[in-house]
Amino acid sequence: MTAAIQFGSKQINFMVVYSNRKTLGITVTPDLDVLVNAPVDSSLDKIKEKILKKAPWIIKQQSFFVTFHPKTPKRKYIAGETHLYLGRQYLLKIKNEVKELVESWYLDKGKVKINKIAKPLFDKFVIKHNLSLIIYHLKKCQLDGAVVRQKEK
Repeated sequence: MTAAIQFGSKQINFMVVYSNRKTLGITVTPDLDVLVNAPVDSSLDKIKEKILKKAPWIIKQQSFFVTFHPKTPKRKYIAGETHLYLGRQYLLKIKNEVKELVESWYLDKGKVKINKIAKPLFDKFVIKHNLSLIIYHLKKCQLDGAVVRQKEK
């Protein structure tokens, strides 16, 4: 069960877990969550009263854990961006040939995927509309990849 209390300008959200115990236990996790282990017969008002009494300690613990949180922004993978790897910071360098390689890789994979999806659909369309005769004539008129057009009268 989740609940919240207001302590000054801060709101403390907490999760209550009822168990067979005699005392109330408050835990602040490194994820800044507040967990309350309470006896089965405890009322929510009594729990909120205890949380309010321990609010300065809870806020102190949360601010302690905040210092360990690396607020890393979402990665954009652009030149000059820093990345953490095995406890060290590395500066990302992107060279033009790498960018071209990545773009060509995406283009090649896209062509394979489109052919895989479009060819069965095209074949089905040809069969449905009986266009095989037209395609035969188009292929017959091709000369080195270019279509030869008849002169208009």
